[in-house]
Amino acid sequence: MDNRQTFQVPQPQMQSMPPVQPAGGGQPMPVVQPAGGGQPMPSMSHFQTAPGGVPVVTQAAPAVKKDNSGLIKTIAIIALSLLAVTFIGLFIWKAIEAAEAQSDLDEKIDDAVAEATKEQASKLEKQFAEREKDPFREFSGPTDYGQLSFKYPKTWSIYVAESAISGGDYSAFFNPIQVDTVGKETINALRVMIKDDSFDDVTAEYQKYVEDDDEPLAIESVSIGVDDKITANRYTGTIPDTEMYGIIVTFKIRDKTAILETDSAKTFEEDFNRLLSTVTFNE
Repeated sequence: MDNRQTFQVPQPQMQSMPPVQPAGGGQPMPVVQPAGGGQPMPSMSHFQTAPGGVPVVTQAAPAVKKDNSGLIKTIAIIALSLLAVTFIGLFIWKAIEAAEAQSDLDEKIDDAVAEATKEQASKLEKQFAEREKDPFREFSGPTDYGQLSFKYPKTWSIYVAESAISGGDYSAFFNPIQVDTVGKETINALRVMIKDDSFDDVTAEYQKYVEDDDEPLAIESVSIGVDDKITANRYTGTIPDTEMYGIIVTFKIRDKTAILETDSAKTFEEDFNRLLSTVTFNE
C-alpha cells in the first residue's frame, strides 16, 4: 500500500494589470501583477526566449560620446599645410625679386663700367691729341702789317691765300692735317685776315649782323693777347653768309684790322681761345 501523500503546492495568485502600451504604438504588452504586491511585470509571453526557454531581456545600447579629436587634427593639419604653402610662396617670391634686383644691379654695373671705359678712352685720346699739338708752332704775319704773331698746334697745316706783298688784304687758313679747298662752306680751324680797312669800318660791317633778327651775332668786348693787353670785339653765332656756327674776333693793328675766325665753335673753341692768349703784334 502506497502510504505516500500528495501535497499540492499552492500557486501564487496573479493579479492582472492593465496592459502596458508600448512607446510608438503597437500591440499593448499585458502586465502581470504578482500576488502580494510588488512591481508589475510584463507578461512572460512577450519576452524573447533563448533556446531552452530562458528569457532574454533586450536592453537599449548605451549612448556613445562623439569623439571630435580626429576633426581637430584634420583642421590643424590643413592650417599647417596652408601656412607652409604661404611661406614657400613668399620664399619663392623673395628669391625671384632678389634675382631680378641682382640682374638689374649687374646690368647697371656693366653699363657703368662701359661708360667709364668709354670716358677713359676719350680722355686718353684727348690727352694724346694735346701732346701731339705740342710744341706749338709760331705764326708770323707780314712785317708791313704789324707782324701779327701767335702760337698754333703743330698738327695744323697752313695755307696762305693772299700774302699782301703788293698791298691789299692778307689771308691765311689753318686746319688739322691739311687745309681743304677754301670756300664759304669749308670748315677751317682758323681763318686769319688782315684787312686794309679801319677798325671802325669793319665793326660797322659786322654790326649789321648783330642787329639781324633772323641769325644775329652776339657781340662782347674782350681782352686778348699776352697779358690781355689787346682790346677786341668777339662775335659768336652763325658766320655771315654761311650756315656755320663759329667765333670771330676783330682788333686793330695800326691802321688796319685783324680778323681771327674759327668756323666751328664746337670743335675748335678750346684751341681758338688758347691761340688768342698768345697773340702779339708790333704797333
